[in-house]
This record gives sequence, structure tokens and C-alpha cells, in this order.
Amino acid sequence: MKSNKVLLKSASCALDMGDGSERSFYVNQDYILSKMKKVHRGISLMYTYYPKDDIWPQRASIALPDNKAGGAWNFPYEDYFPYLGGINGNREAEPFNYMKEIRRRGQDVVLTLTIDPTLEDKYLIGIARDLRPYGRMYLRINHECTGTWFCFNRRADYQTIADFFVRFAKILKEYAPNVKTILCAGMFMKEEGKVEMEDIFLEAHKVCDIWSGDHYLSLHWGWPVTVCEKGSGNDFACYDVDEVYDQAKATLHRLREITGMDKPFILSELNGDGDVTGAFVQSNMMRHFMNRLEKDPEHWLTAFTFYQFRDDGRLGLEITDPNNSDVGIEQPMLAMYRDQLHKPFYSQPIVAAGEIELPCKLRWGSAEDSEGLSMDLHFEKQPVFAEVYFDGDLLDKNFMLELGGYWFYKAPGTKCVDMMTLFYDKALTGPCDMKLNIFAPPASGLNETPSKDYDKDPNGDWMMDTYTEIKSLPRVRLCFEEPEIVSRYED
Repeated sequence: MKSNKVLLKSASCALDMGDGSERSFYVNQDYILSKMKKVHRGISLMYTYYPKDDIWPQRASIALPDNKAGGAWNFPYEDYFPYLGGINGNREAEPFNYMKEIRRRGQDVVLTLTIDPTLEDKYLIGIARDLRPYGRMYLRINHECTGTWFCFNRRADYQTIADFFVRFAKILKEYAPNVKTILCAGMFMKEEGKVEMEDIFLEAHKVCDIWSGDHYLSLHWGWPVTVCEKGSGNDFACYDVDEVYDQAKATLHRLREITGMDKPFILSELNGDGDVTGAFVQSNMMRHFMNRLEKDPEHWLTAFTFYQFRDDGRLGLEITDPNNSDVGIEQPMLAMYRDQLHKPFYSQPIVAAGEIELPCKLRWGSAEDSEGLSMDLHFEKQPVFAEVYFDGDLLDKNFMLELGGYWFYKAPGTKCVDMMTLFYDKALTGPCDMKLNIFAPPASGLNETPSKDYDKDPNGDWMMDTYTEIKSLPRVRLCFEEPEIVSRYED
């Protein structure tokens, strides 16, 4: 069967998904893929690192259960799950097990770390060494740093926080150049005509790779202590969606002005809170924001992270079943967001790049820069079976498959991938041709070094790209008639 080379490129606006935080547990990527039918550019994880604290590395709410009544931030350090890497750390524990899972499924890691700002360089170098084998990933350091709620703001003044960011960013450029840094600081203040604390964080804005802000369309910051009731207090709010949109856009314009630079701008946390508005208005607010973004000819926003997939409150596409935290209860917003995720504006385009000859090597760089191959498939009509079989040297390889806008994962050792879910949702009404696109993210989730020891290889192309050799094409089974049937039942 003839095959062609294809390139995976950047979306007009990429979508990342938050997965786990102080408000929820991590949900595995296979479950999310089965719900969304498509990969995100990146998956956002949130962790904390205060290795000098006495109770470290326990999660704060577990170590100090009596503090829970005071709210999510009433702890010595943030109630995210502990980052277990660093000096004398465990690279087989959290978050590395999840980071590998994310990358195997063709997505980039977007890691948020709240970090003790008094740590010496050796601790930061330890983190940089941890992150070297995870390809082109993103690191958001001490986010929302112009606020007052995080513990690092109680341990240092704002200038110290800004200087810490600059110091860590420079260490990463030396020890882990594959990592792009995200500065999530203040946003534009209309009355002042400035970005919040722009003077203090000016150098940090210049040093970072990506500018960012967090803004919710509605938020219950009193969760989980209080319940939102009309006229009940000041621990929740709802904002005008268009004002939030305009403020974010003005933040980018102001950062360009004060730095003389132009960098990608993202919103690292965006959503509406169903605690405040109810589930239906929550969904409509996000739809309005995303529709306006798509229609804006400026295309000013590089990406945003939807916070989050499953939430213990009402900030998720699913909410956690209070009887069983392994179960999510789908919210109205999930179907709306899934429709948006599949739009061309929010999708990484797959571009034809000529014929390819086997054997070949497929390069995986990132969810926005990779090489794959495509196979032309002809469908006579609605299929009864549509399967892809992997034999020989293909059996132990790792693949992501795309057909008709739906994505499928093939793990090492998996022999058959069933693609019929596409046709359950999008039944064919007649003959058509489709392309099966195949990409090869790293099977281990890591970028391997020539020496097999990434602590000894601080530089090199291995940090940016991995290669998978393909000697043969998989076998595609398309059946348009049932193997056996006595009669049809249409009632």
C-alpha cells in the first residue's frame, strides 16, 4: 500500500488540558482520550516543591489534616501533590510516571511547580536534570506570583520572587534547554494602563520564553469551605466574558510595549465555575469566549489551558463522584468543549509532505512539530469493522493514529486498534476516501541519549527529537458486510 509523509504542525490556538491539582486527582490519558476522541497539545500537571520543610514530602493536607477547615491554602506549602524529584529524588514516582504517560500519547508536558523561593541553585539544577529527557516541555514557575494566596508569597517579597524566576530560568537554559519557561504574573489593569507589578517583574518578562496569565470567567475561591448562595458574601465572583477577553488581549499588547519583544502569550488557567453560575451558564460562557477567539482576526492567543478535566468542585468537564473518586460525572460543558476541540482552529493541522519510502524513520519532536506517515483508505460504505493490525517489528512500537479527526493510541505490545468509534459517531452515507495518519511518540515517554545516561549528556539533539524506524506498514482490515447474519431487525 502506498504511503506518504505528513507533518504535524501548530494549531491557530492550541488547547491544553489541566489534569489534577489541589482540587482533584490525576485522570489517566486513555480515559480522557476515550471521552474527547482527540489529543490535546499538552497536559498540565500541578506540583509543589518545598524540600527543606519538616513535613516534606507528604502532601500538606495529609500531613496536617486539622488545617483543612481553613481552606485550600491554609498550609505551610501548597496542597498540590509533592514533586518527588530533585536532589536524591525518585524519577520513577510522581510526576514522572504521568509525564511519561502523557508523552507516549503524543502530547507535551506542561508542568506547574510552586517552589520554595529560598532554595539554592543546587536544588534547581536537580530539577533541571530531572526534566532533560522529557523533550520539548513547558515549565510554569511559581504561577500567579503577583497574588497573596500562595505560600511562596508568604516566604519572600515580590522582588525576590521575580529574581528567583530569572535565576531558575537561566539554570534551565544551561542544564535543560529543551524546557520552555512560562511566567504567569499579573494582567493588564485598565485604570492604571499597566500590567500588575510590571516594573518588578520586567526582567522576568524578558527572560521567560512564554508570557501567561490566569483568569476565570467565574470562580468560587471559598471552595471547599463555603457554598455559593445569592447575596451570601465575597468568596465568589462572576465576570463579563468580553471584559476578561479584552483584558487578556491588552496584557499581551502591554508586555510587547514594555519589553520591546514579542513572545507567545497563553492563558494557563481558564474556565468558569459551575459553583457560581450553574452548569449550563458555565458552558455557555466558555463557548462564547472560544467562539470570539476563533473569530478574532488577530489570532493573539497562542494557547490556553482548560482547568480542568475532573474536579472535586465544579471546575471540570467532569466532577468527581463523592462516593468514588475514580468515577467522574460528565457535565454539560464536556460535549461543548469536545466540539470546540475538534474544530480546525483548535486542531494541529496534518500537512502532506510528499511520498515516503520504507524503511524510514519517523521523527517525533512535539505535539506541534513531528513527522508521520499516511495511508490512503477507501471506504465503500459504512464499515462493519475498521481495524489496524501491527505485526512483526511494529508490534512493540508506540503509535498515535488519526483518522477522520479521531485519534487512537497503540501501546507497545498492542496488536490491534479498533477505529469503529469514529463511525459510530460519524456514520458514512456513501463511498469516500480517508487518510490514516500515523505518528510515533517515544515508546518509553523519554528522549533517549546516545550514552543511555541523560545525566552525562547535557546537550545534543536527543533532547529535542526522537526517531522510530518503520520497516513495514500495518495491515488495515476494512469490512463492509457482516461475517454472518440470518436476518436484520430494524424495529
